[in-house]
Amino acid sequence: MQLAIDQLVSSAVAPSTAAWRDPLGLLLASTGEGVFGVDLDGLCVFINHAGARMIGYEPAELLGCNMHELTHHSHADGAHYPVEDCPIFNAFRRGEPCRIDTEVFWRRDGSAFPVEYSSHPIVDGGQVRGAVVTFVDITERRRAADALRAAKSELEQRVRERTHALETALRQVRELAARSEAVREEERTRIAREVHDELGSLLVALKMDVNWMDKRLSEQAQRRPDEAEGMRERMRCKCQNMSRLIESAVDNVGRIITDLRPSILDHQGLWAALEWQAQEFVASAELALDWDMAVEGAPEPPEPLAMAVFRIFQEMLSNVGRHAHARRLAVCIRHQAGVLHLSVRDDGVGALPQAFEAADAYGVMGMRERARHFGGDIRIASSPGHGTHMALTVALEST
Repeated sequence: MQLAIDQLVSSAVAPSTAAWRDPLGLLLASTGEGVFGVDLDGLCVFINHAGARMIGYEPAELLGCNMHELTHHSHADGAHYPVEDCPIFNAFRRGEPCRIDTEVFWRRDGSAFPVEYSSHPIVDGGQVRGAVVTFVDITERRRAADALRAAKSELEQRVRERTHALETALRQVRELAARSEAVREEERTRIAREVHDELGSLLVALKMDVNWMDKRLSEQAQRRPDEAEGMRERMRCKCQNMSRLIESAVDNVGRIITDLRPSILDHQGLWAALEWQAQEFVASAELALDWDMAVEGAPEPPEPLAMAVFRIFQEMLSNVGRHAHARRLAVCIRHQAGVLHLSVRDDGVGALPQAFEAADAYGVMGMRERARHFGGDIRIASSPGHGTHMALTVALEST
């Protein structure tokens, strides 16, 4: 056994021509892994050049040195590593081989590096004589593993953020759908109330006038000539009143139909409908209007897109009417290279940006969903005391 160790030492420490002819010595000299042997006292009996170089020594300097005290004396955090806990020494003390990749070796200059090492007992005649230790610097492997863990952690964080964003978007879509359904029900209720209260009352009044005329006409033959002339005058007044009631009913029907779908959009197109809506709004809200529209040569958008743009414009004006307390309104509509740019700017009280991102900002969500459906975009800029600017950008070729 001692002869074999002496041969390893001579071939690993001071290679000669004879050593290079020794396969075992050649293996120790050429391998990139560190290899050293220790006796029962933990003293180095041989070490190859690669191993000595990794810990900052020449092989001859390490012979007879306690390898635990020299290169394995502390944990990675600097805490003392008792020799009785060392897996390398347990290899010959207990005859237990080991393979460890969670510890460090220490260099001559006091720096440490992560290693993967294995320790195997040397047995001769049934007796443990020492141990052979192989080790390799796994700094790059650890760095790659750390980078992989960091990338995995970042990916997981992004997945969590994306999942949260999707969950938030899904919740907003559900809330928007519920809000849209509530708005539809409110609109149905409003229209039903208007039909009942206004058209219903007009039709009842007309029915009463018709009944009155029917009754008076049936009595006409029994009246004296002077009474007949007075009755005819009263009947003419009734007819005039009925005509006014019919005109009012026609106006109410037209207004209700316009609320449901403005006929100007079908008859004169989107550009006329936008201007009509702006003029109607400023007249009702008593605002000054700066109107600027340049759409010469612009194609008339498809009906679904035209309706979406019109409804978005209505919602922009509605926001001004409900929240802005403005005195002046500026509307700018441009067509450039097949893209529609529509903006509404007011000089009102403005609001914080987060007000337009709130979960209950259903009007803004509705505008954005309509625009997104056609590949468009809604941008909103606002600050307290400086008014609000809402802008729609959408390609007119969208379908």
